[in-house]
Amino acid sequence: MENLALIDSFSEFKDDKLIDRVTLMAILEDVFRNALKKKYGSDENFDIIINPDKGDMEIWRRRVIVADEDLDFENEEITLTEARKIEADFEIGEEVSEEVKLIDLGRRAILALRQNLISKIHEHDNTNLYKQFKDIIGDIYTAEVHHVRPRVVILVDDDGNEIVLPKEKQIPSDFFRKGDNVRGIIESVELKGNKPQIIMSRTSDKFLEKLFEQEIPEVFDGLIMVKNVVRIPGEKAKVAVDSYDDRIDPVGACVGMKGSRIHGIVRELGNENIDVINYTNNIQLYITRALSPAKVSSVKINEEAKRAEVFLKLEEVSKAIGRGGHNIRLAGLLTGYELDVIREGDVAGTTADEDDVELTEFSDEIEDWVIEEFAKIGLDTAKSILKHDVEDLVRRTDLEEETILDVIRILNEEFDS
Repeated sequence: MENLALIDSFSEFKDDKLIDRVTLMAILEDVFRNALKKKYGSDENFDIIINPDKGDMEIWRRRVIVADEDLDFENEEITLTEARKIEADFEIGEEVSEEVKLIDLGRRAILALRQNLISKIHEHDNTNLYKQFKDIIGDIYTAEVHHVRPRVVILVDDDGNEIVLPKEKQIPSDFFRKGDNVRGIIESVELKGNKPQIIMSRTSDKFLEKLFEQEIPEVFDGLIMVKNVVRIPGEKAKVAVDSYDDRIDPVGACVGMKGSRIHGIVRELGNENIDVINYTNNIQLYITRALSPAKVSSVKINEEAKRAEVFLKLEEVSKAIGRGGHNIRLAGLLTGYELDVIREGDVAGTTADEDDVELTEFSDEIEDWVIEEFAKIGLDTAKSILKHDVEDLVRRTDLEEETILDVIRILNEEFDS
């Protein structure tokens, strides 16, 4: 058989693409049968013998001998005269096997054959790649930065597979250079045309959960369960943990002596502040723990509305709210309840500071929606607002700086008068 480039490439495909022998033979046979159908109209009377290890193959066509005048189907029949050129003692009705040379298919058909073969190999690779990464969605994966674009980082793993880390899946403080190793979870595998696009995420709650499994032996062994994880990526996270073994302190085991165990996770997440709390089925206690580091006085649950009123001393309110409102937001996400912060003393209709004034007293000068916006973060008196600087109030509310400055001016006039 002619030593054509197509044949030379059989072993190359097998070695480079790591395709098993059976699969490669099936792909090759399928490609050649398609070519034979185009050339002869049918492939049913052809035998294809392939040896991918040697890079060799043979094609044999079987035809039945008929009288010269009875030839109707040239692909399936051969005249007696033509048959006896092959072997002199052939008779009508016998079957003749004749080798078909690749060159007989025509040079254009051979080029199309090679292209079709390459296409089938790539299709096989893409299918395998899709299945491979579909099976590890939600698992931690490490890959190297290949190049950095404004909206995406392209990573490449040890097998040369391309992985995409979009900007919105990166922690705000992330900064990557070519050659850096990056850890994240495989969040999804999407088909873009015939090619799978593998998406990595470092902002997913699942990434933090998997880091706990990877870095803390008791979590990996199942002695400690991660019950829930909520994050504001790069800022703050809360993780609820539990253990069926009363001898194990799940929080202590996760944090380690002086934070030694959790330090690596914090560093991986760009110094994200991680609160680890003990999970409990007691909702009141769970909410109290979730609002750490604030000390909660009491909790009133509205189970039907999935809301909870949290009562705190004045000095604990800002701790419960947290910088940018992160603490109370995460506590709500962790517990599944909408949390309303109420200062102790407000229920009885008095304030903690007799000289203080309820913000509602300024409703003739401050619009109701502005008062409500401050109330959302537990600031419902004049002095509670004046204790905070403008930048902090802008960050914690949806109010414009100009609006906040107007409110502060009005409140200051009250106390100056």
